[in-house]
Amino acid sequence: MIIGPKILLKLVREKKLVEGLAPRELKNPEGAGFDLRLGEVYKIEGKAFLGVEERETPKIKLLEKYDPQKPSFFIFKPGDFYLVTTIEKVNLPLDIAVTFIPRTTTFRSGLFLRTGIAQPGYSGKLTFGLKNEGPVAVKIEMGARFVFAVFHLVKGGGEKYRGQWQGGRVTTEKREKQI
Repeated sequence: MIIGPKILLKLVREKKLVEGLAPRELKNPEGAGFDLRLGEVYKIEGKAFLGVEERETPKIKLLEKYDPQKPSFFIFKPGDFYLVTTIEKVNLPLDIAVTFIPRTTTFRSGLFLRTGIAQPGYSGKLTFGLKNEGPVAVKIEMGARFVFAVFHLVKGGGEKYRGQWQGGRVTTEKREKQI
């Protein structure tokens, strides 16, 4: 079951379900969830290893970061892949999970978002893959809305997320054993 805005706003106030929401979302959310904003843009570089017991994700280079005191933009070049984070952080109880959908203006501009699910018990900012698959460069203001979060009730309760991405880290520091 998708959780509607009235209940979501109550959970934001009482349980800090989502921290850092834009005033627009706090006053007048649209649809059945919240729009989230572009917080950081990273380029990946180096090597990666994904094994059965161990993993090492590529190194990252911060290219741009949202600063409310200093408006800035980032240009997503055709064919390039980036990791992006949200300004907002989630604090999910054990009975709520979140799925993510790109805003239509995101893909209408040629940007394709690679998303996953935020599991019950996850807490932290959110990281996605973003690739400009269109033929033109796309300039986005840092802090602009780019992804829509849909919150789902997990009937019977979920198991707490125990993964190493808890807290919102974007990459691994070195090769590590998987939990």
